[in-house]
Amino acid sequence: MSEPIRNADIATRIPRVMERPGDWEPVTEEDRAVVADLLGRDPLGHFEIVLRHDDGTPRVLRNAPVLETGRPMPTLYWLVSPHDRLVVSRLESSGAVTRAEQAVDGDELAAAHEAYRAEREALIPSGYKGHRPSAGVGGTRIGVKCLHAHYAYHLAGGADPVGSWVAAQLREQQEVRDDGDD
Repeated sequence: MSEPIRNADIATRIPRVMERPGDWEPVTEEDRAVVADLLGRDPLGHFEIVLRHDDGTPRVLRNAPVLETGRPMPTLYWLVSPHDRLVVSRLESSGAVTRAEQAVDGDELAAAHEAYRAEREALIPSGYKGHRPSAGVGGTRIGVKCLHAHYAYHLAGGADPVGSWVAAQLREQQEVRDDGDD
């Protein structure tokens, strides 16, 4: 019986389909281990930590648009902070996806989806022939699918009306960690 392939082995067994973007901040082995712990598995592709809590804990990752296996990765910005994931999950479970969609301007939301899609697409090298992720925030072209994805994009500096709405809701509920970030 052969041993299962560990995620850490993927890079040595599957040809690299996409290199790490050169202008991304390097990830240390310590950061990689912390992120693996936060995800509950090894990361499957290139990433950088774009936002940390004041204590240095990763809060938001930017993922390469294509995993090392060649599979498209639609989630460019990933919320990895356990606190943020918990409070946004509580918000989602209260019906906030529908409330957010009703509260934000549809044209601003469409613009956020397009900007997210364009940013992710720009990371794919010219000449790349494999599968590509499509759509916008949370893998959708219209509406709201995942508050975590919108909040992560907002925290990373994206003009996302849903992410801004989530931040306001969390401030109202006093669910934001006191890091000076929203």
